[in-house]
Amino acid sequence: MSTASSRRPWRGRRGSRVLLRVWDWIGSGLVNLLAVIVVVLYLFPLSYMLITSLKEDAQLGDVNAPIWPASVVTFHYKGRDHPVYNVPTDEGVQEWALVNRRREDSDFIDPDNPAAGLITWEGRWRQLDPVYRFHLAFDNYSELWERVDFPELMRNTVAVTVLGGVGVLVSSILVAYGFARFPIPGGNVLFMLLIGTILIPDKVTLVPTYFMFVRVLEWNGTWLPLIVPQFFGNAILIFLLRQNFKSISREVDEAAKIDGAGPLRTLIYVILPSCLPAVATVSLLHFFYAWNEIRMASLYLGISPELHTIAFGTQRFQSYFPTANTLQASALIAIAVPAIVLFLVQRVFMEDVLVTGLEK
Repeated sequence: MSTASSRRPWRGRRGSRVLLRVWDWIGSGLVNLLAVIVVVLYLFPLSYMLITSLKEDAQLGDVNAPIWPASVVTFHYKGRDHPVYNVPTDEGVQEWALVNRRREDSDFIDPDNPAAGLITWEGRWRQLDPVYRFHLAFDNYSELWERVDFPELMRNTVAVTVLGGVGVLVSSILVAYGFARFPIPGGNVLFMLLIGTILIPDKVTLVPTYFMFVRVLEWNGTWLPLIVPQFFGNAILIFLLRQNFKSISREVDEAAKIDGAGPLRTLIYVILPSCLPAVATVSLLHFFYAWNEIRMASLYLGISPELHTIAFGTQRFQSYFPTANTLQASALIAIAVPAIVLFLVQRVFMEDVLVTGLEK
């Protein structure tokens, strides 16, 4: 009796452990399932755009066409390519090439036995489904490359992004450093006012800035309205950098001061190496903003086609060819490729930046 009674608690504990493991598996499975659903929802538009860019125009107009990129199978007969259809016959569905179209009957040829000659089939050929085979239409990208000067658009976008990135980084770092490390009279009030500008919609300042850039400074048709404002900082980036600068102990500043370093030298050789991940994050945020910016470019670069950015140039292409769905999808994919590559490698990039900051 004593032996049996001593084993029961052990079995109870063992059963509870198994039950906890089962619940852990169920919980982790539900979390993973939810993550997969979210990823699918986020990637669906991009996947649809990529698939559309590899389709042919004829496939988009056919409701019976497959979802994946495919092209209609053709058969070369007497110097011409004829589409192949699924034709119902007494012997089953046959894949025949349509040679002569008529309303009530049509002539077909059997690709497997062309020597048999034409086969007359009674029925309306428009009700037949064409035969599709998997095919990637990379010609869409070559045609897009011929119609749109992508190298020029890419160079313009890189120039605007890099020049504006240098300006926004330098100005935001200096302003954030001042708010984080110096006793500015009324600094908290000024910082709150700066953060409050985030709540102001861009449309509120659109008309005055346009008047200043176009009528007063006469910068219309140049990159200056896109680049110069970046040299006055960005409230969101300043906030992110200030919070990172404040997380560093002031003992570091005192040690640098004892070694004879001034405020600027302390910023460059002490503060920034410790906050490289934050600087890299700010750089990525500006890159994605500048790469996709289209409103300011449409306002100030409309009269200078040679200065168009890739986002604005693609929008103009879409307005010129509104029915070219495959080319539009190809253009959007071409725009997204650099951003996608940067997004995929940002983890490795951030790890390298973090290691570099720790070493310094």
